[in-house]
Amino acid sequence: MTLVLVVTFALILVGQFVLIKNKAKNPPPPPASTTPAAQQTQQAASPTTPAATEPAAPSSQASPQAAAVATAARVVAGSEVETVVENGLYRIVFTNKGAQVKSWVLKKYKNDQGQPLDLVNSAAAQNGLPLSLYTYDDKLSQQVNSALYVPSAQAAINAPTELTYEYRDGGVTVRKNFRFDDTYVVNVEVDVTQNDKSVEAYPAWPAGFGDQVAGPSYAAARVEYESEGKVTRLEAKKVSGGNTLRGPLSWAGVQDQYFAAIFLPDLPREAALVSLHHQISVPKDKDHPDQNKTDTFQVLGAAVGSTSGVTKERLFVGPKAVDVLESVQARLDNGLAGGPDLRHVVDFGYFSFFARPLFQWLKWTYHHMVSNWGWSIIILTLIINIALLPLRITAQKSALKMQKLQPQMKAIQERYKKIPMRDPRRAEMNAEISALYKREGVNPAGGCLPLLIQLPFLWAFYSMLGNAIELRQAHFLWIHDLSSPDKLYILPVLIVLSTFYMQKLTPSAGMDPAQQRMMTLMMPAMLGFFSWSLPSGLSLYWTVGNVIAIIQQSIMNRTGLGKEMRAEAEKRARKASK
Repeated sequence: MTLVLVVTFALILVGQFVLIKNKAKNPPPPPASTTPAAQQTQQAASPTTPAATEPAAPSSQASPQAAAVATAARVVAGSEVETVVENGLYRIVFTNKGAQVKSWVLKKYKNDQGQPLDLVNSAAAQNGLPLSLYTYDDKLSQQVNSALYVPSAQAAINAPTELTYEYRDGGVTVRKNFRFDDTYVVNVEVDVTQNDKSVEAYPAWPAGFGDQVAGPSYAAARVEYESEGKVTRLEAKKVSGGNTLRGPLSWAGVQDQYFAAIFLPDLPREAALVSLHHQISVPKDKDHPDQNKTDTFQVLGAAVGSTSGVTKERLFVGPKAVDVLESVQARLDNGLAGGPDLRHVVDFGYFSFFARPLFQWLKWTYHHMVSNWGWSIIILTLIINIALLPLRITAQKSALKMQKLQPQMKAIQERYKKIPMRDPRRAEMNAEISALYKREGVNPAGGCLPLLIQLPFLWAFYSMLGNAIELRQAHFLWIHDLSSPDKLYILPVLIVLSTFYMQKLTPSAGMDPAQQRMMTLMMPAMLGFFSWSLPSGLSLYWTVGNVIAIIQQSIMNRTGLGKEMRAEAEKRARKASK
């Protein structure tokens, strides 16, 4: 039992280090208003954004700046301006330089400094800003992402609304149109031509997220997509910058542990995904940056667009909250509504069929019993351990039966010890042992099988707690963030002490005394080491589970089975000491 628990927890922690739902359809509403072409021309010629859309007669009163941009067939703004778009969920700051996003603040989420979270990673902005364009021509990409576009609106506008950017110069024409509603989804339409020929230009989220501030958060980044019902997740080492994957793509994008930027093409079969991979250096001390003391991290991005030229798609930028993701639905291959929703953006692992109900149960506990995620975890852990108690008892009964058969098994093995391992007569020894098991009604896997049944359950709980954004910055007693390690290290210490005491308390009739003494010391030390950087929610689950197991074992030790187990263990210890 102890060995299986060690293997179980080791598997869980390896996963941690490597990585270190109300349905509602929300089709975008039609735009509240559309700026007439005449109004756009008037805004383009305003003093704040001087521009030219047609040839202009020379004038002695014209400013040098206006004269510089007033050439035939050009649509170019004379200066950089910003436009702010807001709804109840976000505040997006657009710049007409490249018609891209400088800031994408989620109003309901905070960063590690307690300020509203900006999903634009300032440290990675050198690799491109959100809604910049990726083309297969570097020179063209540089031009369209640095040009001064003419916007349809300036200053601040509130959703539902529409924002259009236009640019034309040197045979290159670009039109970007964005429509906003009251959700996390933005409708995107991009049309780029060069010398009157359509160009594949894909809107991009090029470089990470603003909540990535440490190694584990950068390591959690993935480029992911769903194609024909199958979800593929690519970690940094499997992402090649500039690699193209052609559709069909129901959805595709980039995400980290808690947030995502997901593109949903209007025509999945015509969609293409370009994976982006960059490397950045971040100061070790953000408050006192030193260029000689930096950490290097990998940042991932994605560009998604249509291979037919004009791109029409939606972009979800927001939290990986299950109920939010389930409300966003992709298109079918023919472009009609009814495709898969985004629920699989949250990776609950191989045992998602356990993890998803567990998560819903945890949410129900939080909303209907205790309005605290820490106490909700404790209640859930208590119920799970009580439910698994029969398996613990079954494992101990099986271990005791196996121990009682040890003398007979050793006698059989003694008769065959001189026979080489590859000798066919060895099969006779195995047959005798099997007959002994059958005669005594013992299942050799009886001690491990009940614990193996728990493995999917334990892994599902781990996956659920490790991906639930609800635990991000959730408070519990002295803990300020259940998704981060315990900064006071109280939980890791409790894990070590409770594991040590549980090892001492649990009789292991089937284990050699010397081996048991080693495990009594090694297992707590190993768990303490790994739990040092474990998220507090997981540490809380494990600590409470240990405390419950100690109580259960103390009661079991007073039963006839427990006394018999302890007697057998003491008997083996006495024999070993002689």
